[in-house]
Amino acid sequence: MGRTVVELFYDVISPYSWLGFEVLCRYKNIWNIDLRLRPAFLGGIMQQTGNKPPAMLPKRAEYMLKDVKRMAKYYQVPLHMSGTDFQRIMATSTLPAMRFITAIDMTNPQYLEPLSREFWMRFYSQHEDISQPENILAVARQAGLSAELSQKALEMTASPTVKDRLKETTAEALKYGAFGMPSVVAHYNGEPHLFFGSDRIELLGNVIGEKWLGPVPSPKL
Repeated sequence: MGRTVVELFYDVISPYSWLGFEVLCRYKNIWNIDLRLRPAFLGGIMQQTGNKPPAMLPKRAEYMLKDVKRMAKYYQVPLHMSGTDFQRIMATSTLPAMRFITAIDMTNPQYLEPLSREFWMRFYSQHEDISQPENILAVARQAGLSAELSQKALEMTASPTVKDRLKETTAEALKYGAFGMPSVVAHYNGEPHLFFGSDRIELLGNVIGEKWLGPVPSPKL
């Protein structure tokens, strides 16, 4: 039986994407899956689908703060959000960061997981900027990339190749029916199955015939 391909479309501005990312990374060596991390641009998805950020509805923003806090505790992810974070999120464009992550995915994919994680850590744990070049380089350094590699990737973010790849990945997510992030697509029984949100991983397991072992499963020995 081949491994089930599971694609995670994500953007580092999305707190729920971080939660889904960490849980899927924990399960990639437990479930019979081939996890593929697909950095995409949430801004493009929102624009194309007419979706609006949840914080634009005051009651939903109020609920989201409590929900993220509960989810972060349940998933054991150091995600810390406060009311002022909504303003930071709205004021931050992740286009430079997502292009940088895409450049690394194209040239040194072994760094994709730690690099993505460090962007979330910087934005949601340390509450620091992730949009300026010097801060992107600081994230890369924290993820273990050499200064030379990071500088090359930063220069690549201005290239049509990287810009087009990010557009293509975002378009792929839209083709599967994505309207927000995280969007998880499982290719099972010859068809794609879309799951939206970090709280659908248990359901994903059920659909592909895998057992949910909680948010922090014990690794296989």
